[in-house]
Amino acid sequence: MCVFCKIISNEFSSYKVYEDEYTLAILDLSQSTKGHTLVIPKKHYDNLFEIDSFTFGKVTETVKLLADHYKNVIPNLKGLNILNNNGAKAGQTVNHFHVHLIPRYDDDTIVDMKFTDNSKTSNFEEILSQLKVK
Repeated sequence: MCVFCKIISNEFSSYKVYEDEYTLAILDLSQSTKGHTLVIPKKHYDNLFEIDSFTFGKVTETVKLLADHYKNVIPNLKGLNILNNNGAKAGQTVNHFHVHLIPRYDDDTIVDMKFTDNSKTSNFEEILSQLKVK
C-alpha cells in the first residue's frame, strides 16, 4: 500500500485541507511555498495514464474549488501553479496520481520552472501529424 493510500485510510497522519467522497487534499510536507497542497483521489491510480475520466473529473473539481478558496483566503497570493508529474522521468516520486497546488507570492524564489523556447528548431507539421486527435 502506497503512502497516499495509508494517509487516505488514516494509517498515516496528514494535514487535511479538504475531503469529500472522492478526493482528499493535504498539505505537502515539503511546503515548497506556504500552502503547497496535494489533491489526491481516494481510489489508487498510479498516474494520469491509469486514472479513469470520472475520477479525474472529481480531482479537477477539487483543484478548482481549492484554487478559488485560496484566492479568497490567502491575502498576498500572486499566482498558483498547478502541477502533475507522471512517471519517474517527469519527476513523479509517489506512484499515486496527485496534483500539486503551489501558491506563489511576490517574494518566493523556491519554485522556479523554466520553459525553453524550441520553436525555431521544431517541425510543427511533424509534431502535429503525430499528436493531433482525429
